Amino acid sequence: MVQIRLTNTKTRRKEDFRPIDPENVRFYLCGPTVYDRAHLGNARPVVVFDVLVRLLRHVYGADHVTYVRNFTDVDDKINAAALARQQAGAPGTLEELIRERTQETIGWYHADMDALGAARPDHEPRATDYIDQMIAMIEKLIAEGHAYARDGHALFRVRSYADYGKLSGRSVDDMIAGARVEVAPFKEDPMDFVLWKPSDAGLPGWESPWGRGRPGWHIECSAMAHELLGESFDIHAGGIDLQFPHHENEIAQSACAHPHGEFARVWLHNEMLQVEGKKMSKSLGNFFTVRDLLDQGIPGEVIRFVFLQTHYRKPMDWTEEKRIAAVGRLSKWDELKRRSLSDPERAFDGSMVDHAVIDALADDLNTPEVLTRLYAMQTEVMLARKPDSEIALSFFDTLQFLGFSNLDTQRLLRKQAVEKAADKVNLVETLLQARSDARQARDFSRADAIRDALVAAGVEINDTAEGSSWSFAPNFDADRLKDVI
Repeated sequence: MVQIRLTNTKTRRKEDFRPIDPENVRFYLCGPTVYDRAHLGNARPVVVFDVLVRLLRHVYGADHVTYVRNFTDVDDKINAAALARQQAGAPGTLEELIRERTQETIGWYHADMDALGAARPDHEPRATDYIDQMIAMIEKLIAEGHAYARDGHALFRVRSYADYGKLSGRSVDDMIAGARVEVAPFKEDPMDFVLWKPSDAGLPGWESPWGRGRPGWHIECSAMAHELLGESFDIHAGGIDLQFPHHENEIAQSACAHPHGEFARVWLHNEMLQVEGKKMSKSLGNFFTVRDLLDQGIPGEVIRFVFLQTHYRKPMDWTEEKRIAAVGRLSKWDELKRRSLSDPERAFDGSMVDHAVIDALADDLNTPEVLTRLYAMQTEVMLARKPDSEIALSFFDTLQFLGFSNLDTQRLLRKQAVEKAADKVNLVETLLQARSDARQARDFSRADAIRDALVAAGVEINDTAEGSSWSFAPNFDADRLKDVI
């Protein structure tokens, strides 16, 4: 069996991965807070650790890996988004608007991650479905002296856990000196963190021993992981931005609530993402969501390819140059597929995945080395000069294993161009019909306004006794018609 080696953040060493139970390898990935679209940085851990899950299933068997990724659907940002919709006149109670918003956002998230070739987890727990488990865990922490209740809050007593700070490598006193911590009258210590907080009538809440309220962020993942994976499981992963305080707090409360378990044996963290060498930021104008890129016509496999060019433990830089190169590479592979397979649409089952690729992934997910091997395999396929050669079958089986099953970026780009053109035609036809309706209703000011807008946007209109005809001028700009209807 292939020996997987992973860099464990907890020990700061690359270690042999030895699952607790090879018949049930258990993996937890921190999922999104579902109040808005996932940005590009949110997508990196999904793609990186999707590759890890594929490797685990390949080594241990598809039915012997349990993959959990949660949805945080109770959060102050979600509440604020729902409250803003209510104040804008949206019908329904605040709870109904929150549920509607989170359902909508989960749908967006699924569509965007599906487009990146990321497989759905075995379990996708929503935090609000595990409130009872969170309350029970908090009660146990209070009973054992690791937490306390005050003023409708329940808080974890950080100094009750001697190993607090080991994951991030900092002492409690150093963290107090260097971090912004909330100083509140209900806290015994500035580093104590919230397990439960009160909710007023205008916020969602659940009944608890400490009054009506809602859970803190950290307790959610601990409760869901325990319920679905047990007191001890194999791997916990997420972005490096979650290492402190979220993951540190998860460890503390889980270790104290379940002292006979290990919680997660291995901790994996991917580094941050930049855009053109700078931190992604709305103020810099380089902040965008996955959907922004997809709507620009960038295929999901292109995004996936760019992600895998950088090792997960190194900062990744999204650049236009990398995007263009990825489109070219995937297009070449699609062309090669049509030349080297008698049936380019054939399905692959993972039985011919290249051993060197597996070895590279087993070495701490070395995806740059994987791509180097794929480039070499591409040359070998070209030199084989015959359809269905063993190297060709292995190459395309390997690509599918890695999440590249479409490849034809040019076809996708052409399809998107046609769809966009059709949308433009439909928009112009709709406005021309609205103009005709306005003229029949003798609302000539409205009819003239629509015509003026169309002309300003680059639509050439020719009115005759037989009717109107139109065409696009070279300067056509559909964005100028967005607010006309």
